[in-house]
Amino acid sequence: MDEITINIVIADKSYKLTVARADEEKVRKAAALINDRIKSYSAHYAFKDMQDLLSMTALQFATSTVKYEAELAYRDQNLGQKLDEINALLSEQL
Repeated sequence: MDEITINIVIADKSYKLTVARADEEKVRKAAALINDRIKSYSAHYAFKDMQDLLSMTALQFATSTVKYEAELAYRDQNLGQKLDEINALLSEQL
């Protein structure tokens, strides 16, 4: 696997990571999204320390993940049902 070492900054702290070259852009984009969300929360809500902002950011991303996983499961189930219906129709025609 082709890996590279990159430096990213999250919440004003630098992290040195080794990632697959193909994933570098995704990791950098994810770090930027985290920093943008932290900035947004700090501008709109009272907070005691960075941990509060990181916790709210983690909660927001986890909630989004749960939502999208549920939507994906629903779509997969419906797609399976539709494919079964199409298969039955095709079988009738043969």
